[in-house]
Amino acid sequence: MKQLWTFVRKEFYHLLRDKRTLLVLFGMPVVQVLLFGFALSTEVKNTKIGILDQDKSQTSLSFISKITANEYFEVDQNLTSIHEAEDAFKGGKIKMLVVIPAQFSQDLSSGKKAQVQLITDATDINLGNQVYQFMSNIILDFYGQETLQQNIGVQPEIRMLYNPQLKGAPNFVPGVMAFILLLICVLMTAIAIVREKETGTMEVLLVSPMKPYIIILAKAIPYFILSMIILASILVLSVTVLDLPIKGNFFLLIGISIIFIITNLLIGIVISILTDTQQTAMLISLIGTMLPTLMLSGFMFPVENMPIALQMIGNVIPAKWYYEIVKNIMIKGTGLEVIWKHVLVLLGMMAVLFVIAVKKFKIRLE
Repeated sequence: MKQLWTFVRKEFYHLLRDKRTLLVLFGMPVVQVLLFGFALSTEVKNTKIGILDQDKSQTSLSFISKITANEYFEVDQNLTSIHEAEDAFKGGKIKMLVVIPAQFSQDLSSGKKAQVQLITDATDINLGNQVYQFMSNIILDFYGQETLQQNIGVQPEIRMLYNPQLKGAPNFVPGVMAFILLLICVLMTAIAIVREKETGTMEVLLVSPMKPYIIILAKAIPYFILSMIILASILVLSVTVLDLPIKGNFFLLIGISIIFIITNLLIGIVISILTDTQQTAMLISLIGTMLPTLMLSGFMFPVENMPIALQMIGNVIPAKWYYEIVKNIMIKGTGLEVIWKHVLVLLGMMAVLFVIAVKKFKIRLE
């Protein structure tokens, strides 16, 4: 045990001497959380739309007032023709056009189904779909109020569970947690043993009485402690800056995060054992973890929309399971009775990676 802590202290000295690495380790989580929480949010904000009112009635003005009262849109009500609207689309002045036909109020008063045309700029398909969904909800709400006043039809009621304001933080924070912890843990441990090989100190370790699992633990413990500090900083930023409370059990979240961190550290150790240079280890850790996490974990793109083969590949990515766990605990407030299968998968990955790391550790240099 004394040898273990001596080796751990040596690893800490290596870390503390490298100021640039420490800046990356502690600066990256802050930048990523703030970037995804604010700049890269999927919320519809300050989107410019145009309204072409061909009805010019009190009913159409009431409908326009409902749109302008919404804080998500910047409305241009001065459009007078389709050609003018087309020029506004080409100039990038609007992202959506709402066309109110001439018989709009007449159709509503006579009990007919009034038509409203929504024309969106599909060059940005994601923004176009989001603006369309927001505007559709406004129209549905307006129709419900109008039909209720005339005692016709049914008034729809729309509820958005867990994220009623459709904020971007509840979607991005769990993914950022998984992405940052995986990237930092794997990247830092991937170069740990390789550095010993390149500097020639691996021979000293191999002739020492320390067993392979002791060396692996000694390499992993400093980065585990740093990862816990990074996890704490992400959670503090999420709660205080992004206003995203943890609805579920806090200690359950921490416990599962520890499992995820250990799993990632073991991935880095395995990469470190199987490579001979720091550049190769860094390249494999970046390509082998960053891209699959972004593409196949469900963080950026829905897993359900992917081909079956890619879904199966995504199942071997630890970040996918951790992302689902964090969403359930932080956003939905669920407990272990819902996520126990995800936890078992992470535990299984951790056990398999530990066995591989011990078995593949070479006691002789080639």
